[in-house]
Amino acid sequence: MNLSDSQTGGSVPRRVSAMEAVLTHLRGAIERGEYAIGDKLPSEAELCRRLEVSRPVLREALRALQVMGLTVSRTGKGTFVLANTVEDPTFGDYAASDLLEVRRHVEIPVAGYAAVRRSPENLDHLAHLLERMERETDTTAWVAMDTIFHIAVAEASQNPVFRRVIEEIRDALARQSAFLNELGGRREQSNREHRAIVEALIDGSEHDAVEAMSHHLDRVETTLTDIVRPAHTDTPTEGGPEA
Repeated sequence: MNLSDSQTGGSVPRRVSAMEAVLTHLRGAIERGEYAIGDKLPSEAELCRRLEVSRPVLREALRALQVMGLTVSRTGKGTFVLANTVEDPTFGDYAASDLLEVRRHVEIPVAGYAAVRRSPENLDHLAHLLERMERETDTTAWVAMDTIFHIAVAEASQNPVFRRVIEEIRDALARQSAFLNELGGRREQSNREHRAIVEALIDGSEHDAVEAMSHHLDRVETTLTDIVRPAHTDTPTEGGPEA
């Protein structure tokens, strides 16, 4: 079974990463009960052999399963099934729902404050950062800049407490960003949303800044919801596992 070059179903097939194909396969097996709660997944070597993927690809998929709360890794023992449905993914120390709730209460008003308080230096920094993000093709580097971008918006509010709050959740933001980019293809859309935020700050429009940040967080929530929604496993996809 080769999952290294799969496509999604539908009228316009979309090529997916090997990691996403492996994740979909393993998640489907867990949700169908092929691996029951408490079961140990096959070893990495065995899964790599069965799915014909590299160990780095498999490990990324296994990490995603843990983020979704479906499995737990026990050092020296392996990976075990923890649940058969996705409830609330965890990014670092924070559940996705908790993280999003805080972001809405903090980052939306912060964007408004930044629009009326930003300095020329703040705008230069954000514009330069945005240009780098739009050129960046490496996901790891882009994710690092994504967190810096949100810290920079908080900094433009001229309230150090807001910056400290965003710095506190920085690791969780990075983990969430990487998750959404790998499984939700968010990078290009996120760049457009970031540009709308920066343009609102340049215009000094509190209303537009609040709207732009609200839209950005809405799209984050929508993408996350689409990813964690129960997988459709009744119809095999082209290049996917056989029933």
